[in-house]
Amino acid sequence: MGRFELPPAYGEDGFEGEGSFLQSLRADIEDWTRGRWWAVRLPLLLYLAWGLQAHLKDPYYGTLLFSGVTLAIHEIGHVIFGFLPMFFAIAGGTFLQLAAPVATAAIFLRQRDYFGVTVAGFWLSFSLFNVATYAEDAKFRDLPLVSLGSGEIIHDWNYMLTSLGMLESHLAVASFVRFLAGTIGFASLASGVWLCWRMYRGGRSSQ
Repeated sequence: MGRFELPPAYGEDGFEGEGSFLQSLRADIEDWTRGRWWAVRLPLLLYLAWGLQAHLKDPYYGTLLFSGVTLAIHEIGHVIFGFLPMFFAIAGGTFLQLAAPVATAAIFLRQRDYFGVTVAGFWLSFSLFNVATYAEDAKFRDLPLVSLGSGEIIHDWNYMLTSLGMLESHLAVASFVRFLAGTIGFASLASGVWLCWRMYRGGRSSQ
């Protein structure tokens, strides 16, 4: 497999040199949007935008598109990292549920599917909202929990924050993660809107 390389930027007068990374990336994205159908992608973008505002309003909200997959990946993370010391085995669930959308975004980027990168960004945002809710519950442990194995179910964030001596900071940790989730969500939304706009403009200019 070859390396992913962005093409050099082009302007109205042709080749302009290598330019900056961001210039090259924007030029490649604008080229990618030409001839693609925005109307097919807009319903998914609207659904994801609706999911973003629902997460902002309700910490217990779970999107139909990602919630089940995220939970399954989280539990698999405990299994994959189960051979490590206890702390890392427990943290492995959160790590994998965040690593999965990041890896998905990287795959889409390698394939030059920029709208796919945006969708993966929403997935990461929603997964972070889930993590924030879990961390916020660390002290009181009111959330219903599931486990792939038998025996006592451990509250991941209660265990991790207690181990780090940060249990009393659970609200601060949750607030930071929720801020990060919202930032990534709005960035993904802005990216998706811009991509659809570029597709729309590209379609009109070709008519």
